[in-house]
Amino acid sequence: MAKKQKKKKSHFLLLSFVSIFVIVIMTFTIGKYWVEIFDKYQEKKSLEKKLVDLKEEEERLRVDADKLQDPDYIARYAREKYYYSKDGEYIIKIPEE
Repeated sequence: MAKKQKKKKSHFLLLSFVSIFVIVIMTFTIGKYWVEIFDKYQEKKSLEKKLVDLKEEEERLRVDADKLQDPDYIARYAREKYYYSKDGEYIIKIPEE
């Protein structure tokens, strides 16, 4: 009877160790996946913000492109930005403060 008791005890210890090992492995695996999910969530938030910024920039560029279809705007832009002048017109640059 003592042998049966020892055998049951050794089976119980083995089952306990296996159970603890499985629980530890599962805990680490679940933890690893939670970290990956959190990282993906942070990346998603960052990319959504970048998307909003890019859409705003796209809209600004569309407005600029539409303005560039107007010859009067192009002439004014060239005079202001690149100091182009009309015939008989002089450019005087005033220093900005």
